[in-house]
Amino acid sequence: MSRTDPLGSIAELALLGDCHSSALVDRQGRIVWATFPRFDSPAVFCRLLDESRGGSFDVTPRHVRSIDRRYLDDTNVLVTAFEGSEGRVEVTDCMPVRRGDGAPYAALLRRIACVTGRATVDIRIAPRFEYGRFVPRFTLLTEHAAEVVGGADALWVSATRPLGVDAEAVVGSWTLEAGEEAYVEASWTPSHTEWGTADLPDGPAMAGRLEDTVGFWREWMAGCRYDGDHSAAVHRSALALKALIYAPSGAVVAAPTTSLPELPGGERNWDYRYTWIRDSTLTLASLFILGFREEAAAFKRWLERTGAGRPRDLQIMYGVCGERSLPEVELDYLDGHRASRPVRIGNGAVKQLQLDCYGQLVEAAYLFGKADGVLTESNWAFLAGLADIVCDRWRVPDQGIWEIRDDPRHFLHSKLNCWVALDRVLRIAGARDLPGDLDRWRTERDALRDYLLEEGAVGGYFGQAVGYPVADAAVLLFPALGFLASDHPLVARTIEVVRRDLGEDGLLRRYHAPDGLEGGEGVFLLCSFWLLDCLTHAGRLAEAEDLLERLLALANDVGLYAEEYDPSTGELLGNFPQAFTHMALITSCAHLSAARRGLLPTDGEPHDYTELALDRLLAGTGTGGAETPVS
Repeated sequence: MSRTDPLGSIAELALLGDCHSSALVDRQGRIVWATFPRFDSPAVFCRLLDESRGGSFDVTPRHVRSIDRRYLDDTNVLVTAFEGSEGRVEVTDCMPVRRGDGAPYAALLRRIACVTGRATVDIRIAPRFEYGRFVPRFTLLTEHAAEVVGGADALWVSATRPLGVDAEAVVGSWTLEAGEEAYVEASWTPSHTEWGTADLPDGPAMAGRLEDTVGFWREWMAGCRYDGDHSAAVHRSALALKALIYAPSGAVVAAPTTSLPELPGGERNWDYRYTWIRDSTLTLASLFILGFREEAAAFKRWLERTGAGRPRDLQIMYGVCGERSLPEVELDYLDGHRASRPVRIGNGAVKQLQLDCYGQLVEAAYLFGKADGVLTESNWAFLAGLADIVCDRWRVPDQGIWEIRDDPRHFLHSKLNCWVALDRVLRIAGARDLPGDLDRWRTERDALRDYLLEEGAVGGYFGQAVGYPVADAAVLLFPALGFLASDHPLVARTIEVVRRDLGEDGLLRRYHAPDGLEGGEGVFLLCSFWLLDCLTHAGRLAEAEDLLERLLALANDVGLYAEEYDPSTGELLGNFPQAFTHMALITSCAHLSAARRGLLPTDGEPHDYTELALDRLLAGTGTGGAETPVS
C-alpha cells in the first residue's frame, strides 16, 4: 500500500494518547491526526481533515498482503502487524509517558520490528503545523536526527537508522532482517525551544520509554474493580476514557477530534475537543463505578476552580483548563474529511442555555458524596445556588441536550434534569442537615413533576418537548434518573414510541424534528445504549441481550466506538473515538451483568440506575457509602 492511498472510514483509526493530547493512526501505519501539547491545540498532523495538505507521519512497509492489529493487553499501546511477500513486520505505536507519574514526553514513538523474513519500511514524517496552514522547514541535524520548525511549533525527530530530509518531509527507507528492530520518535516543543543532539533520545532511551508507557497503562488498569460480563469491552472503554482525560486538570474531552462528519459530505461537523459538564459527569460516573475514584476527585477539583464565581455563570462546556471563550471559526482552506465542510475549530454552542447541565452536576455531587467523597461548605453553597437558579429558570425554553441551532423549546429532557437537580439537592441537604431554601426547592420540584406528567405526556408517552410530541431518544432517561419506575406504563409506552419512530436496524436515531441544520445523520449509539438500559431494568432481558450483542459488534477492530453509525453502509460516523459511547457501554454492561445475577430491584419503585451500580460497587468493596459531613 502506498502513501497515496486515500483515507477511508474512521473505523480504520486507532487512538494513541498520553492523557494530555492524542493521535490517530490508520491501518496503513499513517498517523493522520495529532495535536500538541493539548487535545485542543492546533493539529501538527491533520491528513484526517485534508489528504493533500494536512500532513502525516507514515511508517509503511512495502509489498503488504495483509494487516492485523491490536492493543497490548491493558494498554493504549498499539501493535500493527504487516504480512508481506518477504516477511512480517510489527509496528508498535504509543505516545510515551513516564511510569509512575504519567508525565508526557509530548511525542509519538514508533518501534519497527521484523518478526520473520525481511522487510523494507518507508518512513515519511511530514507535519503541517496549525492545521496544515503551511509547510515548515526541514533540517537534518545528524544522520539520525532532524529538526522541523515553523510558526509556533517544532518537531524533533530521532531514529536508530539513517534519515534524510527534502523540502516536504523527513524521510527514510530501512531494510530489516528477522530479529532486527528500529525506533523513530517525533517530539514536540514550542518553536522557541532549541534542542541539541544531546537532548534527543537514543535507541535504549526510546526502548525504555516504550516499556515505561506499557507499565503506566497496566498499573492504572490494575485498579479496575469490574467483575461483570464482557470485561474485555469494558476494559477497552475504560482505557479509551482515561486517554481522553487531560491529566493536569482532570477535565474530560468529548472526543479528541474535530469536524468528523455525522454524514459524509454534510455540514454537521463539530469540534468536540472540549469538556461538556454533562458528558464529563456521566463519563466520570462510569469510571467511578469501575473503582477509579481519583479521576472523579480530579474532575471535582477542576470543576471547583472552573466554576468559581456565581453559579448563574456556569457554562455548558469549557476548555480543558477552564477556558470560557471557545469561538467557533471555519477553516475554509481545508477540504474536510471526505469532502465534509466546513471544518470548524471552537464550538459556538458554548453560550447556549442547556438546562440539563444543572441536574447532571448536582447528580454527580450526590453520587460523589454517597461514595464518601467530601463536599465542602463552598461546594454546598455552589450546589444550593444551582438549585435556586433551577427554580428561577426551569420554565424557560432552552437548546436542549442535542444543542439545536434553532428556536429554543421546552425540552422534556431538560425539565427532567431540572427535577433531578432539585430532587438530589434535597437528598443531600436532608442527609447532612444542611441549610437552604428547602421549602422552595421542594415546591418547585413537585411543580416540575406535575408539569412533566401533565404537559409532557399528553399523548400517553414522553415526547421531545412541550408542543413537540415527536419521539426523542433523550426521554429514555426518565426511568434511568429515577423519575418513574422502569416498568411504569408511561415508560413502556415511551419505549414503544421511540422504537417505532426512531428505530433503524434495531438501533436508534436521536430525533427527527427540525433543528436548524441541513442534512441527516446516522443512528446514535449512546441512545441505543439508553434503550438497552431501559430494557434491562424493566426485566426484558432477552431483548436487552440481543441489543447488547448488536452494539458490541459495532466497535472497530481494536474496540473503539464513534458517536454514530450508518446502518445502510456499515460506516462509523462523527468524532472518534467518542467518550459518551464508551461511557454508555461500561454502564450498560454493568447493569445487564447485575440483572443476569438477580441484583436489580424488582419492587416497582423508581431507581437511579447509576446510583444502583455505585451501590453494588460499594457493597463489593466494603465501603459503606455513608454520607460524609460537610467540613
